[in-house]
Amino acid sequence: MDHILKVKTSKQPLPLVFDSPHSGTLYPENFDYACAFEELEQAEDRYVDDLFSCVTDFGGTLLTAEFPRSFIDVNRSADDIDIDLIDGFWPEDKYGPIDPSSRSDAGIGLIRRLVRPGIPVYNRNLTPEEIHARIKTYYHPYHTKLEELIEEAHYNFGEVWHINCHSMPSSSARPRMPMGIRNFQARNADFVIGDRDGTTCDLDFRKSIADYLKSLGYHVSINDPFKGVELVQRYSNPARGRHSVQIEINKSLYMNELTGERSKNYDNLKTDIARLSAFIANYANARLIPKAAD
Repeated sequence: MDHILKVKTSKQPLPLVFDSPHSGTLYPENFDYACAFEELEQAEDRYVDDLFSCVTDFGGTLLTAEFPRSFIDVNRSADDIDIDLIDGFWPEDKYGPIDPSSRSDAGIGLIRRLVRPGIPVYNRNLTPEEIHARIKTYYHPYHTKLEELIEEAHYNFGEVWHINCHSMPSSSARPRMPMGIRNFQARNADFVIGDRDGTTCDLDFRKSIADYLKSLGYHVSINDPFKGVELVQRYSNPARGRHSVQIEINKSLYMNELTGERSKNYDNLKTDIARLSAFIANYANARLIPKAAD
């Protein structure tokens, strides 16, 4: 689907579905934003799709959004619509009810009102028709495809592991519970593993990912400061063999956060992501063998 999403598959698939919902860089012509383009770029999970492009080598499927999260954020509920962004009133009889969350109140709901605190994305409000068109054209196709990939894997294997891939600014990577001290300051996390406080995947899966990253020398935090949002919550059901986990990578590990350019460590991190992907593939494959013997 041109300019909406991209799917890469493996020749020898395992029930592994990776998705990168925030790495899109194709800005729709009808975006009509008023802030500086450089501000919008800061909201991208730049390069995350490339960092995880190797997953198909290990049996994984990779789904990526082509459009930017600042246009519409598929990691939000479809009804998380910012009241302060609407031009006029929202016609519930036509488009259904809305249910703004604290994220909409902060200007970062389904459709962003603020690119960052104090900086509006638009110099106008959006009509209900505009908002609905974005949901129909971009949001629903992404969710439909992700659900299809997860359900197909679960149908074929009886279990599925979903890895929701993100990056975080270094300024947001400091856990609320200190991990340690570096240069007299609390240490930032290199990776944050989120499973909504143990509700979206088997705890052993989360622990195994964290322990493996630690074995590579990274500082890993669990559900702090990021727990996972809509995508891991909606498609998970550990009791039925649907395991979803969110992985956040500190941008400072692989890019210059001011210029957006890749850093000298980019290739090293990409190699470690390949190692992690191979580890996850081995983890999943090992847990399918006993089922095949039943």
